[in-house]
Amino acid sequence: MKSRSSSSFISQLHAAASRLVSSGADELIQQKAAWPREEISGFREDLSGAATLIIADSFLEVHSVSSSSDGIEDSSIGLYRCRVQCYQYPSCPDVVKPKCYQPCSEAPKEELAYVTCTYRETCINQPDFLATIDLNPRSPHYCQVIHRLPVPNLKDELHCSGWSAGKVCFDNITTKKNKLILPCLISSRIYVVDVGTQCRGPTVCKMIEPVDVFWKCNKGHLSVVHSLPNGDILIANMGDAAGHGKGGFIVLDGETFELKGNWEHECEVPPTGYDFWYQPRHNVLISTAGMVPRIAGRGFNPDDLKKGVFGRRLNVWNLSCRTLTQCFDLGEDSLPLSVKFLHNPDAAEGYVSCALSGVIYRFYKCEANSWAVEEAIQIPAKDVSGWILPKMPAFPSDLVISLDDKYLYVCNWLHGDIRQYELSRTCKPRLVGQVFVGGSILRGGPVTVCRDEELKCQPEPLVIKCKRVYGGPAKIQLSVDGKRLYVTNSFYSTWDKQFYPNVVKEGSVMLQIDVDTEKGGLTVNKNFLVDFGKEPCGPCLAHDIRFPCGDSTSDISA
Repeated sequence: MKSRSSSSFISQLHAAASRLVSSGADELIQQKAAWPREEISGFREDLSGAATLIIADSFLEVHSVSSSSDGIEDSSIGLYRCRVQCYQYPSCPDVVKPKCYQPCSEAPKEELAYVTCTYRETCINQPDFLATIDLNPRSPHYCQVIHRLPVPNLKDELHCSGWSAGKVCFDNITTKKNKLILPCLISSRIYVVDVGTQCRGPTVCKMIEPVDVFWKCNKGHLSVVHSLPNGDILIANMGDAAGHGKGGFIVLDGETFELKGNWEHECEVPPTGYDFWYQPRHNVLISTAGMVPRIAGRGFNPDDLKKGVFGRRLNVWNLSCRTLTQCFDLGEDSLPLSVKFLHNPDAAEGYVSCALSGVIYRFYKCEANSWAVEEAIQIPAKDVSGWILPKMPAFPSDLVISLDDKYLYVCNWLHGDIRQYELSRTCKPRLVGQVFVGGSILRGGPVTVCRDEELKCQPEPLVIKCKRVYGGPAKIQLSVDGKRLYVTNSFYSTWDKQFYPNVVKEGSVMLQIDVDTEKGGLTVNKNFLVDFGKEPCGPCLAHDIRFPCGDSTSDISA
């Protein structure tokens, strides 16, 4: 085979890098057989540009698998395509230490929070809004709403939110976050909010209408948002346009925010969906089940149990090929909701909370491409009277892992407590902190606990700044240094109205929990209260929390 000059070969590789983005790997596969292994190896140190290095690496791997004068075998082509897709990551010339290993002394302290708020089910005919909250203790507006961004429509139910990372290195904690994505749980509308131009006065810069989501993706009831390694935005969905159960994801372009379509292959759509997390170095994405929105949207009905309304699956996906590889059955009506990997980018394990069963499962990689699950925590149900069922599940609605992977935090929406688990043994988390911030089993309430495996008596109601706190902890967010845990108490407006009518009547709150990061322990900060019952348009329900400086659930280290 005739040899090529160094400059000619490098030029071809750079041209191939451009074609990789625009037209995929087909042409590269055809040309690969004409590029000898020695040249690729010899010029490796002379190449510039992350995409070119990726191509060189890919060709070396394909050569090692199979080669012939006519090209490569079909199995190798499949492997090659998967590898090329997997490595279409943005380049980052100034790589810094991964944020999960950054010392706490260097971590930025949150000064602002963006919180999603809804008026749905409150009988107040006002649009939902994004609240900007001052978190600087030295500010005269500390723990106050300093700006409200109303959306242009009614009854959207702003629920989850997530950052558009753009094409940046995910290991860089100092990355400026300019756009916040707000998918709507009920209307299926998507708002893109500009927070970079004026962080204390964000504005809506783009809106994707539900009809576009329905027609292009046949999806609806949008939930959790994360940026993908290539900068695109992935949004999980719970159902289709009619509210029937349908899992999967839709994709937005990370720069134009145009709707690109569905992420997964149509033949592999799970029956329901809600949350997801991924780990690029293991080429895996894991998603939870959620519930059927059309039926669960009417409220919790015990008659819906054992009818497939509440999900039971944990789904394992090939991140680069976008295919479903494994499914775990976590039990009928277990309702897996929140899922998180450990932040260490090399870690191949994490946790998923099951709301109705009260079980926290650990999932982990056991072989090259195989995953397994095991029960890590069981929060026992309580025998009660005066409630909708004779047994009240804990309902762990959300979980967060500290950036140093030292602690796991779980909030139990029905029981009313937040728990802190130490993770020195990830297979057996150890309870080191617990605090009650409301719930359905408080002393003097309508529910009487008849039998409790954990508590000797029912907890006392929580009062902060002369305000009685109703509801239970539904959503939590942890500061980068791990010392402050923020909590809101609206889970989903329809269920809020059913289980905690006083929250709908008097509005949500946002609380701050002080965390002992050395020995473990949780304490309610009695000087911090954001009272959403005092909003100018009337009491509203607050859910998701994001910090523009970074938090424990936004970025995924690659």
